[in-house]
Amino acid sequence: MLREELARGDAMAQTVLPILRHLIAAEASSVFSDEILARVRGMLADLASGLLDSLGAGADAERYADRLTHGFIDNPALLSHIHALALEWHLTEKLQSRLALDPIVSPLLQALIASPEPATQELAMTYLAAQARWCQAQRRMKLPLRELPGDLLHAVLLTLRALAEAEPHLGERAMQAESAIRQSYDEGASRLGLASRLIMSIGSGAQVALSVSHAGVSLFLTALGMGSGQGRDTVTFSTHEAQLARMALALRAAGLKPSAVEEQFLAIHPDVTLPPGFERLGPDRAAAILASGDSAGHRGG
Repeated sequence: MLREELARGDAMAQTVLPILRHLIAAEASSVFSDEILARVRGMLADLASGLLDSLGAGADAERYADRLTHGFIDNPALLSHIHALALEWHLTEKLQSRLALDPIVSPLLQALIASPEPATQELAMTYLAAQARWCQAQRRMKLPLRELPGDLLHAVLLTLRALAEAEPHLGERAMQAESAIRQSYDEGASRLGLASRLIMSIGSGAQVALSVSHAGVSLFLTALGMGSGQGRDTVTFSTHEAQLARMALALRAAGLKPSAVEEQFLAIHPDVTLPPGFERLGPDRAAAILASGDSAGHRGG
């Protein structure tokens, strides 16, 4: 049952980016959540604005912004990441409303801040500040360039290069802007980089982060991605109601006991029950089903 549900969910997932790309380019649509769509558009526009600020585009900024944004839309990995961030914020707000889960300071983060280890304490405080900035940026539908993963920042800068090639007078300024952005960038200091470092610092106790009500959404998603061997954006998407099989398999593959998996579903999808016999599914078998689903999805894509 889980294998079939995973296949259905993955088939649906393969349609998301083409639809999202079309909707962002269109003026209006009601197919996707208006809030999610507006947030994705806002973050794309903010990335373009960040590049143009570095470029000093002046009076032509609006025209260049449109071209940059269209270039971003044509990058599936970038679009998928931004969509995942919008879904993460949606889940964060949902759990804040339903469970009174603080979007910035979770119980786990409080415990890490109080750690007797100075290095852990400092890292937790640095992450707290980054998470607070991200929450503020999400409320404003913004995404600073420094918060992109390294490969996606590179893709964004290639889009800037393409603009400069089409507008030769921008060539030197574009090179200077790209150089300045690369020199100031530190992936380990980004929110996602700090979250990964924080989860790794817990070591063998990292399973405590697989409780969303204890870890908070951000650290939970990071820990689930690391524990299940999947990308963080993939596990973020698995929290959507159409991806329940992937989420259940990921939690089990990460080592959670079936009763603990049920607790996470109760927090995120309280109306959903796990299929009969789920308790007999071991972590290795869950990981194997996930891997077979990922392979089929890649072949299909």
